Amino acid sequence: MGDAASNTSPFIMWGVAEHAIPGETESGDQYLVESFEDGVMVSVVDGLGHGPQAFAVAKKTVEALQGHASEPVDTLIQRCHKALRRTRGVVMSLAAFNARKHVMTWVGIGNVRGVLLHTDPTKNPARESLLLRGGVVGYNLPTPRVVTLPVTQGDTLIFATDGIRSGFATEVVLSDSPQNMADRILENYGRGTDDTLVLVVRYLGHQD
Repeated sequence: MGDAASNTSPFIMWGVAEHAIPGETESGDQYLVESFEDGVMVSVVDGLGHGPQAFAVAKKTVEALQGHASEPVDTLIQRCHKALRRTRGVVMSLAAFNARKHVMTWVGIGNVRGVLLHTDPTKNPARESLLLRGGVVGYNLPTPRVVTLPVTQGDTLIFATDGIRSGFATEVVLSDSPQNMADRILENYGRGTDDTLVLVVRYLGHQD
């Protein structure tokens, strides 16, 4: 379980909860949070399999993303695909928040699920799900399906790897901190039979 205090970065507050599959010390589930001018990019990566090899390919993916957060999300997917050729590959989801335009653009290849929860009770739908494309980054990459959505202060994004059971977004309390939300999802929905990672990101917008 993580500390109850969430991390802060320009334009967002975030929390992460994770563990490796029992018997392993390194997890193939990794994440990155990186800011750029007027925005921030977040990603969750799941290296195929588990153990040291899955950890190595997931870390290689994170390294391919570092320093490039301002690039379009589909370009970032392509960048990772090129970096991961001749590896076992990964599945991954990415989101970029633009605090100037108040939008979030996201994309997913594989089965790292994403849910955006709107804080405005009148918003319809109140919850948006990431449209995933089947494939493996580094091996079999389909054309990414990129979607841009408006966001307002307090909207919350959840990325979860397949170590988390479905339905994880149904019982969250939006007044909780992102770290508390991540911890509770891991505790209540973690399968315990795979590497597991939950990243919860709350959009703050410009803090003048």
